[in-house]
Amino acid sequence: EVQLQASGGGLVQAGGSLRLSCQASGFAFDDYAIGWFRQAPGKEREGVSYISLSDGDTDYADSVKGRFTISSDNAKNTVYLQMNSLKPEDTAVYFCAAGSRIGVSDRRNEYAYWGQGTQVTVSS
Repeated sequence: EVQLQASGGGLVQAGGSLRLSCQASGFAFDDYAIGWFRQAPGKEREGVSYISLSDGDTDYADSVKGRFTISSDNAKNTVYLQMNSLKPEDTAVYFCAAGSRIGVSDRRNEYAYWGQGTQVTVSS
């Protein structure tokens, strides 16, 4: 059974940092890509960052470039999202998702498996 467990959210002041974790199980980790997506109240879910676990290739949404860093520990089947210089507009529920052999795709429909979200709230 494929499982994705996102954690690490919380309440932080603007300018602060958080590190999200996505613990994966039930599939061949190295064959997949992991994406982080977020959804704010009343808005559509949007892509944030993506990593191809086979080659380490990464990509970011323009809104988070230079502030967020995605990384993986393949031995632990875990992907991290380090979020620095957080802004109130980063407030959202953050989800991690897995897709098989899709590279650093930003297309939600290419991710077959989704974890539950973790809430990130940035106060001004």
